[in-house]
Amino acid sequence: MYLLLAAHPHGATLQEVTQAGDPHPEAPEPRLISAKELAAVVRRLEQQGGQPPRWIWHRTRDWYPALLASGVELDRCYDLSLCGSILAYSQVTAHTEYARNADKITLDDLQQPLRALQPPPASAEQGALFDDPGHRSAPRHTAEELRAEYAAQQAALVSASPADNRRKRLQLLLAAESAGAMIAAEMQHAGVPWREDLHEQILADYLGPRPPLGHRPAKLEALNTELRGLLNSPGLNPDSPQELMRALHRNGIEVKSTRQWELQESKHPAIEPLLAYKKLSRLHTANGWAWLDAWVTNGRFQPEYVVGGVVSGRWASRGGGALQIPRQIRGAVHADPGHKLIVADASQLEPRVLVALAQDSKMAEAAKGKDLYAGIAAQGFGGDRAKAKVALLGAIYGATTGESGRLMPQLTRTYPRAVGYVEQAARDGEAGGTVTTRLGRSSPPPSEGWFQSQQSTTAEEQRRADSIARSRGRFTRNFVVQGSAADWAACWLAELRRRLRAMRADGSVQAELVFFLHDEVMVHVPEAGVEACIVAIEEAAKAAKELLFGPIPVEFPVSVAVVDSYDNAK
Repeated sequence: MYLLLAAHPHGATLQEVTQAGDPHPEAPEPRLISAKELAAVVRRLEQQGGQPPRWIWHRTRDWYPALLASGVELDRCYDLSLCGSILAYSQVTAHTEYARNADKITLDDLQQPLRALQPPPASAEQGALFDDPGHRSAPRHTAEELRAEYAAQQAALVSASPADNRRKRLQLLLAAESAGAMIAAEMQHAGVPWREDLHEQILADYLGPRPPLGHRPAKLEALNTELRGLLNSPGLNPDSPQELMRALHRNGIEVKSTRQWELQESKHPAIEPLLAYKKLSRLHTANGWAWLDAWVTNGRFQPEYVVGGVVSGRWASRGGGALQIPRQIRGAVHADPGHKLIVADASQLEPRVLVALAQDSKMAEAAKGKDLYAGIAAQGFGGDRAKAKVALLGAIYGATTGESGRLMPQLTRTYPRAVGYVEQAARDGEAGGTVTTRLGRSSPPPSEGWFQSQQSTTAEEQRRADSIARSRGRFTRNFVVQGSAADWAACWLAELRRRLRAMRADGSVQAELVFFLHDEVMVHVPEAGVEACIVAIEEAAKAAKELLFGPIPVEFPVSVAVVDSYDNAK
């Protein structure tokens, strides 16, 4: 059953449609459900016999949080906004009317690619490519508009070529992306277990007692006093980049920025306390007492995740810095009494994804049953693991100068298929082409600067054009690997969610997914359910590999730590 929910001034419109998006011929007319009735109606439909319905809506985050707050957990959904963004750009559907009619947005734009369902940008206030495109209030689309959008998306999917299973893989990506949207809402609802008292103690240890509002903590103030003396600047405010740069220059510290690596080149006695100040200031600003008061309530950190917030398919977060919990405060992430945290991460995920994409049997052999970098080192770098790691990561990220550049010829001779795969992706990007992940997410078109550079007539313009092309090549080289790793992670999450829900349904283990970071998950579970959850995590990882690549001889091992607090996980 496919049920479409559309916002209505007096609640919601519910309509049953076919899988293709047509009105269901045997279903009643769309009906209006009041806001008060919605949760009860949805719960009843979820619990009726047979297969639970697939909910179709504009954006999961517009609907699901309120349902969760009412105690309603759904089985599956189809997120029109997320799926439309994928279909509009995927090379698998590039020939379709849906893709041709999409408003194309490139890497020069501040927002992620969107379909017409999204409101037009009010201004260029975002400031970063990877910011969430949907933070503004969404328009209220009618049920007919949403049904037509869903039908158009399904038509695009059906018209995609079935050759080499590309249509099937793209369909899997849409399902995993929509499942990810549900998981994001569920993790926000559950929250990360957080001990406020431990956080307070960590801050006191690093910064001193909690200061009055608007004042620096004691240890920061002491370092500031020391800096003022060492730099002969009685009124220095080290939080002001302009003031700090002027003070450094007056003291003969000729730096172009206050980045750590550049400051460390100077031997001036002010450098050590300055670096210490900057480190503690970051803690105070990003995760200090103000952050604790704003983001942790009743022992839970409840950030908002942004599924597909990065063009490669990786997640982002809005507010609270969920994907950047610094090691200094991870001790505050603490399991409830009688519970454990299971922290699992996919070891060396991106390099292993490259092995699978390139079907490099020799590199697969290097990864079998061991650390991938150690295996590569044994095969081609005289056992030097550090060199093997630098070479392989250089190939993935396009670091062709320095030590990585010197090691690249050896890597290419040993693994021509793997290196050739990313080199081809780079050449495609340099030439203005797009690349596509394993499941079908494609990179955005070239920027306006790339097109303008193609008209170069002078030697200087040609050098600039070459630089722009190389930059795009580095992007596409990494996109195809990072994006395919994001595909794998999305399937891992969806498979793990399915297994955890089944365990909760049969009453065996009441475990919750509470955190996700690229290739790492955290599950909060009663102590008695730890072993069952570990099995579920490992089985979900195996299933994700099978879904993406089939029965290939490439391993995707998962490292698991069972801890009381997050800082003990690694």
